[in-house]
Amino acid sequence: MPSTTTGTPPSTDDASLTHGLKQRHLSMIALGGVIGAGLFVGSGAGIAAAGPSIVVAYALSGLLVMLVMRMLGEMSAAYPSSGSFSAHAERAFGPWAGFTVGWAFWVLLCTAVGLEGIGAAKIVSSWLPGTPEWAWVALFMVVFCGTNLAAVKNFGEFEFWFAALKVGAITLFLVLGVLAIAGVLPGTDSPGASHLTDFMPNGGEGLVIGLLASVFAYGGLETVTIAAAESENPVQGVASAVRTAMWRIALFYIGSMAVIVTLVPWDSEEVVEKGPYVAALDELGIPGAGQLMNVVVLVALLSAMNANVYGASRIGYSLVQRGQGPKVLGRVSGGVPRIAVLASSVFGFLCVLLSYWRPNDVFAWLLNMIGAVILVVWIFIAVSQLRLRRRLEREAPEKLAVRMWAFPWLTWVALAGMATVFVLMAREADTRVQLYSTGAMTLVLAAVGYGWQKARSRQ
Repeated sequence: MPSTTTGTPPSTDDASLTHGLKQRHLSMIALGGVIGAGLFVGSGAGIAAAGPSIVVAYALSGLLVMLVMRMLGEMSAAYPSSGSFSAHAERAFGPWAGFTVGWAFWVLLCTAVGLEGIGAAKIVSSWLPGTPEWAWVALFMVVFCGTNLAAVKNFGEFEFWFAALKVGAITLFLVLGVLAIAGVLPGTDSPGASHLTDFMPNGGEGLVIGLLASVFAYGGLETVTIAAAESENPVQGVASAVRTAMWRIALFYIGSMAVIVTLVPWDSEEVVEKGPYVAALDELGIPGAGQLMNVVVLVALLSAMNANVYGASRIGYSLVQRGQGPKVLGRVSGGVPRIAVLASSVFGFLCVLLSYWRPNDVFAWLLNMIGAVILVVWIFIAVSQLRLRRRLEREAPEKLAVRMWAFPWLTWVALAGMATVFVLMAREADTRVQLYSTGAMTLVLAAVGYGWQKARSRQ
């Protein structure tokens, strides 16, 4: 590969974007970003498969995510950019790498917008029978498209209050759960350890399924490093968010899983049908608590829609700024890449239409295609950090405001963990298709990106 295209620092000039996110916005986005729809909605299937050992699954995958966030934080504090890991990959390996991981993540976020819209619409339709789901999805898309078309501080305000509600709700859930387990919650008897005796009911196979479910529940944490580029103090914001990631993951994910499997029998049908949080609150017999948690789940889904439209538009904008996409997406008006916002929203709405027209094949195929994208992103983060850390130590050590722990050993440990997850996905019939489909999409993007890079190097 010609030297002109390898390791060349990509343009990370986000000067045309406004810096409208305040530190309180970024702090709450980081805090609320941990509490995603995957935790509220997707954890039930993991509990049903792994039983109480789901706590171990979330702890293992949580350790992996902590390492990934630390690596990403190190690079983002040194090189703040709305392109985040895509810009870091380009800086480390050349434009083809940034192109590959950037557009793969864009497809993931845009498709997730449609998914979350469908999930939110199902909840509202269950409260208002007879109302069509597509109408609610359309309403949500219009609201969040409009929010993101306006100033970035509007996105920040929506996420601030969404995150505040999620944090408050899950904190209250944990407090009530701990009181019930301790036997001091009025009107409830402590279950003790009666639900934990069969710790791995389905053996190692169940634990593997729970582990895979937990890995993908952590997706979305990367948004804070994208948002940091539009904050008042990007370096300080990223450093603060990454440094507090450990206790947030331990408290919200691992802590809540421990409370749920202690309060509710792992094989209760309600864990999957109602969701684990609603099932746990119903078990406590608190009037209306289950429905209140459904409101929180709805907020989590809407928050994810909002964040994903934002993240997709900024990743698309950054790619175009670096010459890796249609120039029209890079147009900025009022400090906002509005064409990129519209493109990201339209793609999400088309995903919803696909689910309506061809629910049995096209949409399922699309979901399989993006199923393992987050792992591809994590691998690019790890290998980019391995290369950029050495360069920073040599050329600009003062930029290392955040440092990866025990470098390079823990970076290699994280890569080994990701490889293990890939192997486990290949073993499971349900996830094998996702692995192969995502792999094919990644290879196509890499080939296109490499061809584009070679063509530019000849100019």
